[in-house]
Amino acid sequence: MSTRIADELLPEMLELLHDCDSTELKLTVPESDQRSAIRALGMDPLDAQIRQVYFFDTPDLRLDAAGVVVRGRRVQGKGDDSVVKLRPVVPSKLPADLRRSASFKVELDAVPGGFVVSASLKGKPETGAVKSAGQGEAPLKKVFSKEQRAFYKEHAPEGIRLEDLIVLGPIFVLKLRFEPPELGRRLDAEMWLYPDDSRILELSTKCEPHEAFQVAAEGRAYLSSKGIDLEGEQQTKTRRALEYFTR
Repeated sequence: MSTRIADELLPEMLELLHDCDSTELKLTVPESDQRSAIRALGMDPLDAQIRQVYFFDTPDLRLDAAGVVVRGRRVQGKGDDSVVKLRPVVPSKLPADLRRSASFKVELDAVPGGFVVSASLKGKPETGAVKSAGQGEAPLKKVFSKEQRAFYKEHAPEGIRLEDLIVLGPIFVLKLRFEPPELGRRLDAEMWLYPDDSRILELSTKCEPHEAFQVAAEGRAYLSSKGIDLEGEQQTKTRRALEYFTR
Protein backbone atom coordinates (compact mmCIF):
# COMPACT_ATOMS: atom_id res chain seq x y z
CA MET A 1 0.00 0.00 0.00
CA SER A 2 2.28 2.78 1.24
CA THR A 3 5.26 0.66 2.09
CA ARG A 4 8.68 2.19 2.61
CA ILE A 5 11.27 -0.46 3.32
CA ALA A 6 14.71 0.40 4.71
CA ASP A 7 17.45 0.05 2.10
CA GLU A 8 19.28 -2.62 4.08
CA LEU A 9 16.14 -4.83 4.05
CA LEU A 10 15.46 -4.61 0.32
CA PRO A 11 17.82 -7.43 -0.84
CA GLU A 12 16.22 -9.88 1.61
CA MET A 13 12.71 -8.77 0.65
CA LEU A 14 13.40 -9.17 -3.07
CA GLU A 15 14.81 -12.64 -2.55
CA LEU A 16 11.81 -13.75 -0.48
CA LEU A 17 9.27 -12.22 -2.89
CA HIS A 18 10.50 -14.48 -5.64
CA ASP A 19 9.16 -17.58 -3.82
CA CYS A 20 5.90 -16.12 -2.45
CA ASP A 21 2.43 -16.83 -3.82
CA SER A 22 1.09 -13.34 -3.14
CA THR A 23 1.79 -10.00 -1.49
CA GLU A 24 -0.40 -7.92 0.80
CA LEU A 25 0.44 -4.27 1.40
CA LYS A 26 -1.00 -2.89 4.64
CA LEU A 27 -1.37 0.39 6.48
CA THR A 28 -3.04 1.04 9.83
CA VAL A 29 -4.63 4.46 10.31
CA PRO A 30 -4.09 6.23 13.67
CA GLU A 31 -7.26 6.08 15.77
CA SER A 32 -7.50 9.87 15.88
CA ASP A 33 -7.63 9.98 12.07
CA GLN A 34 -9.99 7.09 11.40
CA ARG A 35 -13.21 9.07 10.99
CA SER A 36 -11.64 11.55 8.59
CA ALA A 37 -10.03 8.71 6.61
CA ILE A 38 -13.39 6.94 6.24
CA ARG A 39 -14.94 10.15 4.92
CA ALA A 40 -12.04 10.95 2.61
CA LEU A 41 -12.12 7.50 1.02
CA GLY A 42 -15.90 7.48 0.67
CA MET A 43 -16.38 4.29 2.66
CA ASP A 44 -19.94 3.35 3.60
CA PRO A 45 -20.05 1.17 6.75
CA LEU A 46 -23.43 -0.24 5.68
CA ASP A 47 -21.63 -2.04 2.83
CA ALA A 48 -19.30 -3.81 5.25
CA GLN A 49 -19.34 -7.54 5.98
CA ILE A 50 -19.60 -8.61 9.63
CA ARG A 51 -17.03 -11.05 10.99
CA GLN A 52 -16.12 -12.58 14.33
CA VAL A 53 -12.53 -13.69 14.90
CA TYR A 54 -11.41 -16.18 17.55
CA PHE A 55 -7.78 -16.89 18.40
CA PHE A 56 -6.56 -19.95 20.29
CA ASP A 57 -3.36 -19.99 22.34
CA THR A 58 -2.04 -20.74 25.81
CA PRO A 59 -2.57 -18.23 28.66
CA ASP A 60 1.10 -17.21 28.37
CA LEU A 61 0.96 -17.04 24.53
CA ARG A 62 3.48 -19.80 23.88
CA LEU A 63 2.18 -20.33 20.35
CA ASP A 64 2.61 -16.67 19.55
CA ALA A 65 6.16 -16.77 20.91
CA ALA A 66 6.88 -19.72 18.59
CA GLY A 67 5.46 -17.92 15.55
CA VAL A 68 2.29 -20.03 15.37
CA VAL A 69 -1.18 -18.51 14.95
CA VAL A 70 -4.34 -20.59 15.35
CA ARG A 71 -7.54 -18.83 14.34
CA GLY A 72 -11.19 -19.49 13.65
CA ARG A 73 -13.52 -17.03 11.96
CA ARG A 74 -17.24 -16.57 11.37
CA VAL A 75 -18.09 -14.62 8.22
CA GLN A 76 -21.49 -13.14 7.45
CA GLY A 77 -23.02 -14.90 4.45
CA LYS A 78 -20.06 -17.23 3.98
CA GLY A 79 -19.98 -19.51 7.00
CA ASP A 80 -16.84 -20.44 8.92
CA ASP A 81 -13.16 -20.70 8.08
CA SER A 82 -9.99 -21.53 9.99
CA VAL A 83 -6.25 -21.18 9.62
CA VAL A 84 -3.03 -22.41 11.14
CA LYS A 85 -0.30 -19.92 10.30
CA LEU A 86 3.48 -19.80 10.70
CA ARG A 87 5.53 -16.61 10.65
CA PRO A 88 8.15 -15.79 9.75
CA VAL A 89 9.06 -18.47 7.21
CA VAL A 90 11.58 -18.85 4.40
CA PRO A 91 9.53 -20.03 1.39
CA SER A 92 12.36 -21.98 -0.23
CA LYS A 93 12.66 -24.16 2.89
CA LEU A 94 9.00 -25.25 2.97
CA PRO A 95 8.14 -28.83 1.95
CA ALA A 96 7.18 -29.26 -1.70
CA ASP A 97 4.05 -31.26 -0.88
CA LEU A 98 2.70 -28.41 1.22
CA ARG A 99 3.40 -25.88 -1.51
CA ARG A 100 1.28 -27.98 -3.88
CA SER A 101 -1.72 -28.03 -1.53
CA ALA A 102 -4.62 -25.87 -2.66
CA SER A 103 -5.20 -24.95 1.00
CA PHE A 104 -1.65 -23.67 1.55
CA LYS A 105 -0.44 -20.16 0.77
CA VAL A 106 2.80 -18.26 1.29
CA GLU A 107 2.35 -14.51 1.50
CA LEU A 108 4.59 -11.53 2.14
CA ASP A 109 2.87 -8.88 4.26
CA ALA A 110 4.47 -5.44 4.02
CA VAL A 111 3.81 -2.44 6.24
CA PRO A 112 5.62 0.90 6.38
CA GLY A 113 9.09 0.07 7.64
CA GLY A 114 9.02 -3.71 7.52
CA PHE A 115 7.67 -7.01 6.22
CA VAL A 116 7.07 -10.62 7.23
CA VAL A 117 6.51 -13.79 5.22
CA SER A 118 3.86 -16.16 6.54
CA ALA A 119 2.66 -19.63 5.56
CA SER A 120 -1.04 -20.37 6.06
CA LEU A 121 -2.92 -23.65 5.90
CA LYS A 122 -6.61 -22.87 5.57
CA GLY A 123 -9.68 -24.93 6.35
CA LYS A 124 -13.45 -24.74 5.88
CA PRO A 125 -15.21 -26.23 8.92
CA GLU A 126 -18.94 -26.74 9.08
CA THR A 127 -20.94 -23.58 9.69
CA GLY A 128 -21.39 -23.16 13.42
CA ALA A 129 -18.23 -25.07 14.39
CA VAL A 130 -16.25 -21.95 15.26
CA LYS A 131 -19.02 -20.54 17.46
CA SER A 132 -19.49 -23.88 19.24
CA ALA A 133 -15.74 -24.26 19.91
CA GLY A 134 -15.46 -20.62 20.94
CA GLN A 135 -18.20 -21.11 23.52
CA GLY A 136 -16.68 -24.33 24.81
CA GLU A 137 -19.55 -26.46 23.50
CA ALA A 138 -17.46 -28.51 21.04
CA PRO A 139 -13.83 -29.68 20.86
CA LEU A 140 -11.42 -27.44 19.01
CA LYS A 141 -10.49 -30.22 16.58
CA LYS A 142 -13.90 -29.75 14.94
CA VAL A 143 -12.68 -26.39 13.62
CA PHE A 144 -9.55 -27.75 11.93
CA SER A 145 -9.05 -30.33 9.19
CA LYS A 146 -6.87 -33.42 9.55
CA GLU A 147 -4.26 -31.66 7.40
CA GLN A 148 -4.34 -28.59 9.63
CA ARG A 149 -4.06 -30.66 12.81
CA ALA A 150 -0.99 -32.45 11.45
CA PHE A 151 0.53 -29.12 10.45
CA TYR A 152 -0.12 -27.74 13.93
CA LYS A 153 1.40 -30.78 15.63
CA GLU A 154 4.56 -30.45 13.54
CA HIS A 155 5.15 -26.78 14.35
CA ALA A 156 3.63 -26.12 17.78
CA PRO A 157 5.95 -26.15 20.82
CA GLU A 158 6.39 -29.63 22.22
CA GLY A 159 3.73 -30.66 24.70
CA ILE A 160 1.10 -28.11 23.66
CA ARG A 161 -1.81 -30.04 22.22
CA LEU A 162 -4.59 -28.42 20.26
CA GLU A 163 -7.06 -29.34 23.00
CA ASP A 164 -4.89 -27.50 25.57
CA LEU A 165 -5.48 -24.10 23.95
CA ILE A 166 -7.82 -21.49 25.41
CA VAL A 167 -10.22 -19.22 23.55
CA LEU A 168 -9.08 -15.63 23.01
CA GLY A 169 -11.96 -13.63 21.62
CA PRO A 170 -14.09 -13.08 19.80
CA ILE A 171 -13.16 -9.82 18.14
CA PHE A 172 -15.90 -8.05 16.19
CA VAL A 173 -14.70 -7.02 12.71
CA LEU A 174 -16.21 -5.02 9.86
CA LYS A 175 -14.65 -5.62 6.44
CA LEU A 176 -15.34 -3.45 3.41
CA ARG A 177 -14.08 -4.07 -0.12
CA PHE A 178 -14.18 -1.13 -2.52
CA GLU A 179 -12.43 0.11 -5.65
CA PRO A 180 -11.65 3.84 -5.78
CA PRO A 181 -11.91 5.03 -9.42
CA GLU A 182 -8.73 7.12 -9.07
CA LEU A 183 -6.73 4.09 -7.97
CA GLY A 184 -8.14 1.48 -10.31
CA ARG A 185 -7.67 -1.46 -7.96
CA ARG A 186 -9.46 -2.99 -5.01
CA LEU A 187 -8.81 -1.88 -1.45
CA ASP A 188 -9.85 -3.73 1.68
CA ALA A 189 -10.69 -1.86 4.87
CA GLU A 190 -10.97 -3.77 8.15
CA MET A 191 -12.18 -2.17 11.35
CA TRP A 192 -11.35 -4.29 14.39
CA LEU A 193 -13.45 -3.36 17.43
CA TYR A 194 -11.95 -4.46 20.75
CA PRO A 195 -13.89 -4.96 24.00
CA ASP A 196 -12.10 -2.00 25.62
CA ASP A 197 -13.60 0.28 22.91
CA SER A 198 -10.28 0.72 21.10
CA ARG A 199 -10.19 0.28 17.32
CA ILE A 200 -7.75 -0.61 14.58
CA LEU A 201 -8.50 0.48 11.01
CA GLU A 202 -6.34 -1.32 8.48
CA LEU A 203 -6.25 -0.53 4.76
CA SER A 204 -4.76 -3.16 2.48
CA THR A 205 -4.47 -4.39 -1.08
CA LYS A 206 -3.22 -7.65 -2.53
CA CYS A 207 -1.09 -8.07 -5.62
CA GLU A 208 1.28 -10.42 -7.40
CA PRO A 209 4.80 -10.40 -5.92
CA HIS A 210 6.34 -8.85 -9.04
CA GLU A 211 3.88 -5.93 -8.79
CA ALA A 212 4.59 -5.08 -5.16
CA PHE A 213 6.75 -1.99 -5.56
CA GLN A 214 4.63 -0.41 -8.30
CA VAL A 215 1.39 -1.05 -6.40
CA ALA A 216 2.95 0.34 -3.21
CA ALA A 217 3.99 3.54 -5.00
CA GLU A 218 0.57 4.01 -6.58
CA GLY A 219 -1.18 3.31 -3.28
CA ARG A 220 1.02 5.74 -1.44
CA ALA A 221 0.30 8.50 -3.94
CA TYR A 222 -3.44 7.86 -3.81
CA LEU A 223 -3.69 7.82 -0.02
CA SER A 224 -1.52 10.93 0.27
CA SER A 225 -3.86 12.75 -2.11
CA LYS A 226 -6.71 11.91 0.27
CA GLY A 227 -4.87 13.25 3.30
CA ILE A 228 -4.26 9.84 4.89
CA ASP A 229 -1.40 9.79 7.43
CA LEU A 230 1.22 7.40 6.04
CA GLU A 231 3.74 7.85 8.83
CA GLY A 232 1.64 6.91 11.86
CA GLU A 233 2.64 4.13 14.23
CA GLN A 234 1.67 0.75 12.78
CA GLN A 235 -0.38 -1.64 14.89
CA THR A 236 -0.93 -5.38 14.58
CA LYS A 237 -4.51 -6.62 14.82
CA THR A 238 -3.56 -10.08 16.08
CA ARG A 239 -1.06 -8.78 18.64
CA ARG A 240 -3.63 -6.36 20.10
CA ALA A 241 -6.20 -9.16 20.40
CA LEU A 242 -3.83 -11.63 22.04
CA GLU A 243 -2.57 -9.09 24.53
CA TYR A 244 -6.07 -7.90 25.41
CA PHE A 245 -7.47 -11.35 26.17
CA THR A 246 -4.45 -12.52 28.15
CA ARG A 247 -4.02 -9.32 30.13
